[in-house]
Amino acid sequence: MARRPSKPFKACRKCKALVPRDVTQCPVCDSKDFTEEWEGMVVIIDVEKSEVAKILGITKPGKYAIKVR
Repeated sequence: MARRPSKPFKACRKCKALVPRDVTQCPVCDSKDFTEEWEGMVVIIDVEKSEVAKILGITKPGKYAIKVR
């Protein structure tokens, strides 16, 4: 079975922020608990106008995973 290439981001387990794989602390919530097991991505540009950000509880602009394991 062919191995899938690794994802360029890892996800914070606490806030679901997506960060580069070499980052050691989440810039959104300061957590150090990350996973590479995530699915889907949403990019929030304007937190104030975004209905998606309100539904997901996102308070800062950035890239976020939809599902984190």
